[in-house]
Amino acid sequence: MMPILQTGAGTLLGVAVLAYLLGSIPFGVLITRVMGLGDLRAIGSGNIGATNVLRTGNKAAAAATLILDGGKGAVAVLLARALVGPDAAQLAGLAAFLGHLYPVWLGFRGGKGVATFLGTMLALSWPVGLLCCATWLVVAITSRYSSLSALVAAASSVLWMQLTGGQRMILLGMVLTALVFVRHWANIRRLRAGTEPKIGKQG
Repeated sequence: MMPILQTGAGTLLGVAVLAYLLGSIPFGVLITRVMGLGDLRAIGSGNIGATNVLRTGNKAAAAATLILDGGKGAVAVLLARALVGPDAAQLAGLAAFLGHLYPVWLGFRGGKGVATFLGTMLALSWPVGLLCCATWLVVAITSRYSSLSALVAAASSVLWMQLTGGQRMILLGMVLTALVFVRHWANIRRLRAGTEPKIGKQG
């Protein structure tokens, strides 16, 4: 259910802090500002992720945000695994994810974590990550709801962990999935009410 803890508490704390700071970098806000697209927090839903960046009409900015938001989760995991160990890798993934959701630089008001979740999964276990990405894509194509795609992809992660031998990631998968659902609570209400905007629509 969870990795074997072999690393000292002090080292793990340092990993968590550094990964959190990395995850806190608001790439969507920085990219839209540099490209002269305005304050992302005043556009569309006000979210700092790639879906809202796409609402500026700039696909390149949205793609860059998607890659960088996913990349910060992946980099945190890969560095922690290479420099410390597998227990630190999972902690780094969680800390980077929390950094994206609650970034210190933006008053702890961050994104919904979809790209960072996928990047983290890919770095922890590429089969799980690819299956989560495929799940997102299938649901997005069939429903055209980005939020629903994120919810299903996150919820499916524990199943994919079970099927691919990633049992020691299950606790982390459950925690990350719960956080994705918490951050999408307003979307869940709109989905139930039939008022959630589809991909490509404003809202």
